[in-house]
Amino acid sequence: MTAKDLRNPLKVARGLGSSQSGVGHWWTQRVTAAALVVLLIWFVITVLGLLHADYATALATVAKPWNALLLIVLLVTMFWHAVLGLQVVIEDYVHTRWKEVLSLVLIKFLAVLGALASVLAVLRIALTH
Repeated sequence: MTAKDLRNPLKVARGLGSSQSGVGHWWTQRVTAAALVVLLIWFVITVLGLLHADYATALATVAKPWNALLLIVLLVTMFWHAVLGLQVVIEDYVHTRWKEVLSLVLIKFLAVLGALASVLAVLRIALTH
């Protein structure tokens, strides 16, 4: 008896299955997590360097091109990773279809809104300072 014989006959007839759609989600979540580790180390080092600095120095640090770019990448990656994680939780534990869809749409909307507001704030500092 092979693994192919253990499949549901209806699944075989329809050609349905996982089609590995979850693998991309899983990999994206792991890649964003690894990126967050590196970016958060940079962020903590940067913030510790500004520990006793004044407001003008903090603005000047954020306004530097590399710092602004890395901060934007950190923010976008953080929101993206959060959406991926919350999506898995909702798909696993919300069993009413309309509540699941509403929750997913709401989370994605709030994440895009938060990411855009964050990026706009960094760009405003970087371009006006």
